[in-house]
Order: sequence, then C-alpha cells, then structure tokens
Amino acid sequence: MTDLVFFYGTLMSGFQRPGRARLDRVLNPVGRGWISAALFDLGLYPAAIPATDARISGEVYQMLDSESVLQALDDIEGYRADEPDLSLYTRLQTPVTLSDGRLVEAWVYFYNAPLGRAERIESGDYLEHLTGNLR
Repeated sequence: MTDLVFFYGTLMSGFQRPGRARLDRVLNPVGRGWISAALFDLGLYPAAIPATDARISGEVYQMLDSESVLQALDDIEGYRADEPDLSLYTRLQTPVTLSDGRLVEAWVYFYNAPLGRAERIESGDYLEHLTGNLR
C-alpha cells in the first residue's frame, strides 16, 4: 500500500480549506505531477473521472501517518470503504507521473456520482481554471 496521496482540487496548497490545514503536520510535500483522468467543475469543487485521453495536474504528498490521514480524507471526500458504490468519491491507488518524470503510485479520490451538466476543465488544472492564470 502506498503512503502517497494526490490532490487535484480544493485540498491543494493554493486553497485554505480547514480540513486540509488540520492534516498539514502529517503531510510531506513530494512535488507536482499528473494523472490520466478528466476534470470537471462541479461549482464548489472539482471532480476527476478516470480517462486515458486527458491529464489532471496536482500535488503529491507523502503521508507520515497513512491510516489517520486516509481516515480524515475519506471523511472529507465522502468515501465509505464499506459502501464504495454509495460514496461521493472513491479512493483508488493510481499511477502518478511526477514533474521529474518518475512514476509513483498514490491514492486518488475519483468522483462517483452523476456529473449532470458539469463543465469539463480542458486544461486539467483546477487552480488555473479558477484564476485564469497559466502555470
């Protein structure tokens, strides 16, 4: 089991989400990377859906206490291991390509509900989408 986690939305460092702030002491930044997935704007937060024809940019962190971090993230993301089909997000180990080209496995939360009319974020970068700035 990996001790890495990939954030692509409001849990990234560019946001001041209270649930994330409580985890900072047990997360060690590894760097930026990307996953094969499509990104959608749900309004308050984004949704990633596995896809082979798109990339999502994000941040990779090492969890210093994987069990407690994943439990907290499961609560934040609405993931229930005992009922994954009824969860808002599912948690999967996923290949992540780091900015230096290394390939690692990290936990990623993928959206598990209907997208409705959610706008696709073609850039795959949620922060860029919100600010209109290029990285």
